[in-house]
Amino acid sequence: MPDADVIGFQFNISYGSFWGHRGFSHSFLFALIFGVLVTFFFFKKHFFTKKGIILMFFFFLCTASHSILDAMTTGGKGVAFFSPFNNTRYFFPWRPIKVSPIGIMRFFSERGLKVIYSELIWIGIPSMVYMLITYFIKRKNR
Repeated sequence: MPDADVIGFQFNISYGSFWGHRGFSHSFLFALIFGVLVTFFFFKKHFFTKKGIILMFFFFLCTASHSILDAMTTGGKGVAFFSPFNNTRYFFPWRPIKVSPIGIMRFFSERGLKVIYSELIWIGIPSMVYMLITYFIKRKNR
């Protein structure tokens, strides 16, 4: 959902503006609001329960992780983590993930394949290792 902001390019919204790419839709506040809305609309019966709070936190983390990973890419103008309170764009000092080209046609190119390879190495493999460790820990505890 955060990358839906790329539609702004079609309306001449500049990259570095509040509504621009990696702006407000990549902020922690947006992640929180989105987590609450997803829980409300799709898990309404749990909304005011402990499970609802856990779901909100889960969807917040899922959305915020996108922004954190974007701050680890090799391109763009950074991520506005604290928008709307502070629209400064940030990158992390360690940026191993190749930035994805914007646009479907550019993505299906040689550069797009390099991005997929980079994401496999820096996101896919660590995620699989984490899932396997979690699986074996849960299996051992049964």
